[in-house]
Amino acid sequence: MEQKKEDIFDRMMHLHLFRIFEPFYQKNKEMLLYLLFGGLTTIVSIGSYAWVNVGLGINELIANIISWIVSTTSTIISWICAVTFAYVTNKIWVFQSKITGFFDVCREMTKFYGGRLFTLGVEELLLFLFITLLHGNSVLVKFAAQIVILVLNYIISKIFVFRR
Repeated sequence: MEQKKEDIFDRMMHLHLFRIFEPFYQKNKEMLLYLLFGGLTTIVSIGSYAWVNVGLGINELIANIISWIVSTTSTIISWICAVTFAYVTNKIWVFQSKITGFFDVCREMTKFYGGRLFTLGVEELLLFLFITLLHGNSVLVKFAAQIVILVLNYIISKIFVFRR
């Protein structure tokens, strides 16, 4: 019988401080790790958006695009690096994808990048509707939109990118 390989998060659960949470962690590992990595991305996204929109006074739709780029260190190349980082962490720790062939990995990555571009469009639509048209609070709407995007990114990754 093949023994399950432990990752860094599994090993952390063996520490005395975290042992009480280990059964819950093992049962919900995928979701918890996705929330961890997605939550960190959300914090960076909202912070950079608030800085560009509120701090610099730039229109919310333009600010969202800028924060989307800024949240990944302000260039398209760094966005690609950040999404690649997200892809790798999701592939290895969150969804534990076993895809290894070059073309299969390229197909999986293309789906992942496509999903992230799709949810950027959804986010732009939400900001346009709730800020531009309905005059909602910019940062609160961005926060709510990030929750929607986090859930959509998870669903896209689970169903279309890393399906088993």
